[in-house]
Amino acid sequence: MTSTDADYGLLSPHWVGSAAAAATSDEAVFRAMLDVEIALVESYADLGMVSSDTAQRVRDSINSAQFDVPGIAERGRAGGNPVIPLVKDVRAAVAAADPDAAAWVHRGATSQDILDTALMLVAQRAIGIALLDCDVIADGLAALAHAHRRTVMASRTLTQHGVPTTFGLKAAGWLGGLERASRRLRSVARELPVQWGGAGGTLASFTVIGGPGLGIRLSESIADRLGLHAAVAPWQTQRAAVTELGDALTQVTDALGKLSSDVLLLARPEFGELSEPAASGRGGSSAMPQKQNPVLSVLVQAAARKAPGLAAELHRSANAVDERPEGAWHVEWAVMRELLRATGGALALASEMAPGLVVHANAMKRNLALSGPLVISERLMLEFGPLAGGARIQELVSLSANDPSYDLASLLRAEPALAVVGDHRLAEILDPANYLGDADALIDRVLAHHAGRESA
Repeated sequence: MTSTDADYGLLSPHWVGSAAAAATSDEAVFRAMLDVEIALVESYADLGMVSSDTAQRVRDSINSAQFDVPGIAERGRAGGNPVIPLVKDVRAAVAAADPDAAAWVHRGATSQDILDTALMLVAQRAIGIALLDCDVIADGLAALAHAHRRTVMASRTLTQHGVPTTFGLKAAGWLGGLERASRRLRSVARELPVQWGGAGGTLASFTVIGGPGLGIRLSESIADRLGLHAAVAPWQTQRAAVTELGDALTQVTDALGKLSSDVLLLARPEFGELSEPAASGRGGSSAMPQKQNPVLSVLVQAAARKAPGLAAELHRSANAVDERPEGAWHVEWAVMRELLRATGGALALASEMAPGLVVHANAMKRNLALSGPLVISERLMLEFGPLAGGARIQELVSLSANDPSYDLASLLRAEPALAVVGDHRLAEILDPANYLGDADALIDRVLAHHAGRESA
């Protein structure tokens, strides 16, 4: 492999340069496979099958060796996976220091044991980074929800003004969606399992090495050493661990997608209600120098649009045959990595974008005023329907909505059945800031839940 074969992320700006990219690189995957091979020999030592000195020599030999990762990748094509050439090179490295110890490298294992377990380890490490960004975003959204609980704006339903709401409640909604998704991702991360089944899922090789039950005990020891979950049984073609991971990652990008969609809409000049945090050199245009593009949200949106297809691909691969499928397993590797990168990259971008959002309260007020009292027509129906009849109030609202020359407040004031409503009370009812329902209480509930997450 030459330098021109490397993936620099040229076409993947949503994850390039992120911690997620580093945590899922070929070097990181290779390191995880080595960690699994080391954990196997050390687990043999834990169970008294080999001396601790032998296990230490294996670890030292592997950690000090200089492996040709590009060459191993190319040689992996011959056997259909990179573990086969990796094991050959690892054994040679260990044999150079201790030929007897080399006999315990990969002993009894199969390629899928190593690669599946290594990918679970890579996922766990990448998710650990991603969840730190989740917390930064959540804290930023919580601060926005609290600070803007009384910043009134128009809700929008089916592209049109709905009823008055607050930006604080909108931020609380983003926060609730993200925290629900991050809770699921944390749960899945805690249960990422070791895959350990031997050649066909029976652990037969290990019964020859050390009698019945050795393979199960090795699996448990490897899980303990790597910080993974000990699976009840091998899952070679039972791929729920993979699809659950994919779904949890996608739920996170769904939450970020909602956030970025709203920011992209409200950052349009026609709305002007939000701006992304500014940074030198970011958001420019090669042809239109006046532009300041909301590029953080654009890239988060790209990741959110990509992730569901990747998760679907994992589900398609889960429709596997036999005890090791032809091709379906192989598809998972790159798909899982791309999904980890997309999610981790989006979280890194959003961890800068969300806490730094600039809220233009005056623009929110201005845009809300475009609908005038029509924005609280729901309240008018509820308040005045019993006095003047719902059909009559509907008629007055429709008249004002369809012909701007009719002022709704004046129409209501002239309605005989509403004469009992004083001018002060009418003005109070027509003020959008007085029709926010339980927005404050809802914000408090979300913030209390967020605070509980922090103290847990």
